Amino acid sequence: MVKLFTKLDYLLKETFLGLQRGGWMNWAAVSTVAVLLFLFGMSLQTSWQLEKLLNQFGSQLEVSVYLQPDARAEVISPLVAKMPEVEDLKTITKEQAWTKLVQELGISDIEEATQQLGHNPLVDELKVKARNSSAVPTLATQLAKLEGVDSVQYVDEAVKRIAQLHQALNWISLTITIILSLTAVAVTSTTIRLIVIARRREIEVMQLLGATSAWIYLPFILQGMTFGFLGGATAWSFISCIQQFLSQWLANQPEFIRFLNNGLQLTASQSLLLPLILLSFGAAIGLFGSLFAVQRFAKS
Repeated sequence: MVKLFTKLDYLLKETFLGLQRGGWMNWAAVSTVAVLLFLFGMSLQTSWQLEKLLNQFGSQLEVSVYLQPDARAEVISPLVAKMPEVEDLKTITKEQAWTKLVQELGISDIEEATQQLGHNPLVDELKVKARNSSAVPTLATQLAKLEGVDSVQYVDEAVKRIAQLHQALNWISLTITIILSLTAVAVTSTTIRLIVIARRREIEVMQLLGATSAWIYLPFILQGMTFGFLGGATAWSFISCIQQFLSQWLANQPEFIRFLNNGLQLTASQSLLLPLILLSFGAAIGLFGSLFAVQRFAKS
């Protein structure tokens, strides 16, 4: 146990010593990783938020099904309720719709208004709520094929636009992430390589004393991973500040904007997962960058 702590103490001291000697190159590596992870984190968070908005719009989007004059809702509603895409179903009979319409028009005598027209001109209606936004078009097509259904109406333009934006954002974020990842790995590798060159004489002495390459270069690998951790922590702090600012700003906006704010809020699991992803991604970038840097020296 004492030997283990001695080795650990040596690795930590050597890692800290290397960070001290890195100078401004340390900040170059950390800032590059931080910029990468900030953009990656924002795109990932936005992707989650758009997906939540899609589900939120989809769950609140109702498909209005208008029946033919001789069709009754109590006959068709059991068939609709059995559809797997249906989450909720509300029936509005033509009597209920007519009563509501007459009251909105300010007519107190409903029976007299009905007698004047000779009949109730309205039809039974079904309000069908889909399980998610992607199921709405399929559900509407299935409902339109039912016997006794006259027309099906739903508004999906907003959902389509959000879905297209979601897909485009995924491709853009993937491209940016790949380019910046290569840049961050290159900067980290260059930084570690300069630190190794600065300590070249110490490394030669350790080699003469019989130290293995793994033991010599492990502190440099830890330094690269430290760059990644610091970059991830920096990116997460900026993302958290932006998220809090937006939440406070949206909370004071009109009701529709507050509705969007509910969709923009991350779940508890996502709030915990995002910093873990950023820190892990940053550590991976630092690991690869430092491995590329020390590989050349280890073989020499």
